[in-house]
Amino acid sequence: MVTLAAIQQAKQKLAPYIFETPLIRLAGLDELLGCQVYVKAECMQKTNSFKIRGALNKMLSLPAEQLQNGVVAASSGNHGKGVAFAAKLLGIKATIVLPDTAPQIKVDGIRALDAEIVQCKLAERHIIAKKLSDQYGYTIIHPYDDYDIITGQGTAGLEIMAQLPAVDCVVVPIGGGGLIGGIATAVKSINPQARVIGAEPAVLSRYEKSRKAGERVLVEEKASLADALLTLQPGEKNFPIFQKYVDDVVGVKEEYLAGGVKTLLLEGKILAEPSSAIGIAAALQGSLRITKEDKVCFLVSGGNVSLSQLAKL
Repeated sequence: MVTLAAIQQAKQKLAPYIFETPLIRLAGLDELLGCQVYVKAECMQKTNSFKIRGALNKMLSLPAEQLQNGVVAASSGNHGKGVAFAAKLLGIKATIVLPDTAPQIKVDGIRALDAEIVQCKLAERHIIAKKLSDQYGYTIIHPYDDYDIITGQGTAGLEIMAQLPAVDCVVVPIGGGGLIGGIATAVKSINPQARVIGAEPAVLSRYEKSRKAGERVLVEEKASLADALLTLQPGEKNFPIFQKYVDDVVGVKEEYLAGGVKTLLLEGKILAEPSSAIGIAAALQGSLRITKEDKVCFLVSGGNVSLSQLAKL
């Protein structure tokens, strides 16, 4: 299960292999975003994404004999890169199942880590991964619906609380729910008064609709600039954690996502992909219940974005 103690143990396990990413004060954004702005720069993590935390924690938790045939992962890109990195570190084969819409920079990053890539339609990723697992004996490394994955992602929350103990609010991108589940568990366990807010694409508001329904809702597949947040339903293990710890979830309209990237890059000098800048976009949209006095930490979850993508934005 996901507990503060389990996250602390994961932090010790991961320490030799990952960076403790910086938490950066961006006072120049205070007036624009309406709060005291801090950024947790997971875009500066190894593989340029937080995903290595969960992937490596999961793989280090498995017996070596279980991994001997290799691993397979369904991914939008960043999880796949994290799994590929961990597999190379452990000397095993990785197969990554990506949507055919995945940005080329993510495809190339995974291929550079010697992983095999299989591409398919977005909704078929997990089906294909399961078939490959059954056929070749690969161990599935799920991107979010797994307690070891959630616990690994929660180590970023431990770092936030150590770097900014007085934080009032942490804003986290939300796709399947692995990142926000781990971070919310860590933050709320250390300071129950700190708020945790999830930001998801408005066109894929699976968590907002699921919260209202009181159960996991499957939404219709739609395109979004936030290509790493395209999950269609909250994870089975993730949703109860979300219900317990997350204070609010906001849907961000597509027209604000590019503004989030541009604001971080031009005003904050931090390069982030649209999915990772969604918290900044939520503030630009005016959807966060925050005040000028609040110390707000925006989790910038990844920076795997190309110059061609920036040009389009």
